[in-house]
Amino acid sequence: MLARRQSNRLQALQRRSQELKLQVGSLLSESQLKEALDASKRRNIYQRCIQLKQAIDENKNALQKLNKADETAPIGNYNQKKEEEHSLLDKLTHQLQELAVSISRENITEIRALTEREEDNKSADEEEEAEEEDEEEEEEEESEEGSGEEEETEEEEEEKQENESHHQATSKEYIAVGDFTAQQAGDLTFKKREILLIIEKKPDGWWIAKNAKGNKGLIPRTYVEPYNKEEGQDTSEEEDSEEDVEVGEQTAGGEEVKQRTDSHWSAVQKAISEQINTVDVLTTMGAIPAGFRPSTLFQLLEEGNQFRASYFLQPELTPSQLAFRDLMWDAKTGTIRSRPSRVSFILTLWSCKMIPLPGTSIQVLSRHVRLCIFDGNKVLSNIHTVRATWQSKKPKTWTFSPQVTGILPCLLDGDCFIRSNSSSPDLGILFELGISYIRNSTGERGELSCGWVFLKLFDASGIPIPAKTYELFLNGGTPYEKGVEVDPSVSRRAYGSVFHQMMTMRRQPQLLVKLRSLNRRSRDLLSLLPETLIGSMCTIHLLIFYRQILGDVLLKDRTSMQSADLISNPVLATFPKLLEQPDMMDALRSSWAEKESTLKRSEKRDKEFLKAMFLLVYHDCVVPLLHSTLLPPFRWAEEETEAARWKVIADFLKQNQENGGALQALLSPDGVHEPFDISEQTYDLLGEIRKNVA
Repeated sequence: MLARRQSNRLQALQRRSQELKLQVGSLLSESQLKEALDASKRRNIYQRCIQLKQAIDENKNALQKLNKADETAPIGNYNQKKEEEHSLLDKLTHQLQELAVSISRENITEIRALTEREEDNKSADEEEEAEEEDEEEEEEEESEEGSGEEEETEEEEEEKQENESHHQATSKEYIAVGDFTAQQAGDLTFKKREILLIIEKKPDGWWIAKNAKGNKGLIPRTYVEPYNKEEGQDTSEEEDSEEDVEVGEQTAGGEEVKQRTDSHWSAVQKAISEQINTVDVLTTMGAIPAGFRPSTLFQLLEEGNQFRASYFLQPELTPSQLAFRDLMWDAKTGTIRSRPSRVSFILTLWSCKMIPLPGTSIQVLSRHVRLCIFDGNKVLSNIHTVRATWQSKKPKTWTFSPQVTGILPCLLDGDCFIRSNSSSPDLGILFELGISYIRNSTGERGELSCGWVFLKLFDASGIPIPAKTYELFLNGGTPYEKGVEVDPSVSRRAYGSVFHQMMTMRRQPQLLVKLRSLNRRSRDLLSLLPETLIGSMCTIHLLIFYRQILGDVLLKDRTSMQSADLISNPVLATFPKLLEQPDMMDALRSSWAEKESTLKRSEKRDKEFLKAMFLLVYHDCVVPLLHSTLLPPFRWAEEETEAARWKVIADFLKQNQENGGALQALLSPDGVHEPFDISEQTYDLLGEIRKNVA
């Protein structure tokens, strides 16, 4: 009987769920005895909430991986029982979250109660202060019998100590956001919520600090944050000096305040440092490393279209706004004129190594790298995204496809073209590693930066850096923070032998990229693109088709260069949308590759014939799909939506191949499309082009 129970995995998880249910019930019962809950007990309950939450997440993950085929004996209503267990775990998670929130609110309430209590006891404090002032006057009378020089020296020293103490209390006190254990000799071990006095801030991100016991050592910058006391309390209300003494100090108003040593003060510290930001909560719970931050480049993408490829693909006007700056006609070749750029090369993303893993409380939906042209202050190009692949055998390694061919999505293409005509001496490429995630407990979605690095493209004398492979060590925080490590538990500091230093650096999060110089053919292709643009190499021929059609419509065929009327052209009107829907770009790329394989060699050399064929393929593939009601709206990092979209796209392309085009699908009563809108057919010259305000 015992052996059968051990072999039944579902029953084992059910027993574990019942144990967790009892523990949560016991915790809820204990929390209802509010009259017996002091600050230390509330902290204990809060910590147990986190521990139980982690245990529930582990049980939930094990339940999700469970299959009926894994059981050695048949179980009736297997799927229903799994759903019941999942519902139970969700209910327990919700109860723990409500309890944690209520505990935090009680801490905040206690802060206010303590403040009111201070005001009620003000008269008693004034009496004590009067007695202390009498004692100080007696001491001053005795000290007057000494020499005048000694009196002046003592007053100067007291004033200096007060100034130093006030400076430390207002600008040098930090609170720990997590536990840290010394990694090397000279480090300082501390606990979460502990108040530390920062003695020296070193540029490498490791600061010299001292705790309340007087112990000194090095601490990681990302494990602490400035300690802000509650509003209404004096900013000088803290320890009198670097020594742990229990005497009052003079406040700005000349009044003395008592040193707090009771447990209520710890509750106040805890409540003040409690963060409402999701990332701060995840960091505190240990779900993500301390160096993770909300993604900077993702936030820029969400602000509008000014950092999207569709914006930079459009032609730019001159400062006078009477001509195009980067789109000119070459009468000799009968096409747009090629334009060189200061920066023009191919970059290959190889891999990311030693990237820290998030905790089990969040589910990773996408691992990717976002890159852009950066000058140390501003983003100067579109933000390009390349998705990484990941294997459970090597959980800390991300890889990329060095060359995308066939049916592989362009989103995985690690080969990127880089173009920029900025004259900034600090021009470079900003890489930001990121993950899209969803919290298992709340269903909340977000985007995190797992580290960033900036590669300058020119040295101090203005010479371009060589084309080679670069091993770039990642920084934590945001691109505007310095000296932050991705995971402070893996120190960059290397002491001892050369071998030990090499092993230490190998454990650091890093990104491997290769800069490739251009051959003549690649240089000619890139020169037909806008002066500033980043994109996938597998789509470059499609972008060039679009630019050539732009040249035909705006420069060659337009009756008047001063006309700004709407232009009837579905390709110009809809092609930029494909840059924000990579699966649609893949559909066009696949359809064109199939069409191109049927062309003769002489036809492939005829540019006008190729453009005509491209237009036919575009109208057969893209135009019907973009406005089909069967195609769900594009959503980033939603696996179900991505799979549903690709199924619709694949079925449509198969029908086109069987029927020799999209006409039958367009006329079929089964194909339902969105209501017609004039924007599908017209290109708004004034609304799309970029205006140079320089």
